[in-house]
Amino acid sequence: MTASRTRFTSIISAIFFLSLAAFGARAQETGGEFLADLHDFRINNYFAVDAFYSFSATGDTETLNRIVVAINKANDAMNSVIASTSGVLSTEQIEGLNQWFDKFKDLMRNNINEVRDRGYPDLRLMADMADTALTMNATATELYSVAQENSGAKADDRIESARSASVLMAQMMARYAARTHSSVSQTFQGATSEIPLDEQAETFDQYLKNVSSGSPTGELKATLSDISSKWQFIRRSYVNYNDNNVSFIIDRYSKGIINGLASAIELMGSNS
Repeated sequence: MTASRTRFTSIISAIFFLSLAAFGARAQETGGEFLADLHDFRINNYFAVDAFYSFSATGDTETLNRIVVAINKANDAMNSVIASTSGVLSTEQIEGLNQWFDKFKDLMRNNINEVRDRGYPDLRLMADMADTALTMNATATELYSVAQENSGAKADDRIESARSASVLMAQMMARYAARTHSSVSQTFQGATSEIPLDEQAETFDQYLKNVSSGSPTGELKATLSDISSKWQFIRRSYVNYNDNNVSFIIDRYSKGIINGLASAIELMGSNS
């Protein structure tokens, strides 16, 4: 029992004593690289929330490791954003986002400790984290648009649609996990104004249509075909949620779609 608790403490500590040595270690020079880091930041925070909802129901170490990995990746992305010399956002704008991230990490730690110590989550504390995650990611999305405009670079519509699709899928996945693992269905939604999952599915359809425009060929065509197949397999589960759906399959395929979109972005970037 002691060894188990020690392992939990060690893993949790990894989230909150992350090295800041990356500051300045890789300073971006272009707006495009800055946008890529900001995109990764958004995706991995949703991954962390998704993993937490699963952890809140199981309390297992493997799921906790998923939270740590996601937070570490989000932290790396934030470090790169802070160290950037691209100048597409002001110091104040970046610091504001970083403050939200610090609050999110603190709430994540507190929620993990609640599950570890009591065996079940504190619903109020979990709702606080969900609300913070929503605000943080809304801020990141707003700043992404500002940075894109300030960069002066012509955006590739297909790449931007792929990134939008990735963020939307990550959000939908986290919301689905909340509905599956939380006794309070509105825990992740945070507000009654949240767009319903079936409407988000329609938006995702449009993003995929945009990404697939232009008659892609070769590896890109195969990647997009695989993404489309995975989406068609789970789309109905998002549109018509019910307790009989197999949540781990939805989660696995959703992550497969996000990974596929990351590959598509890389392929489109190399061909542009």
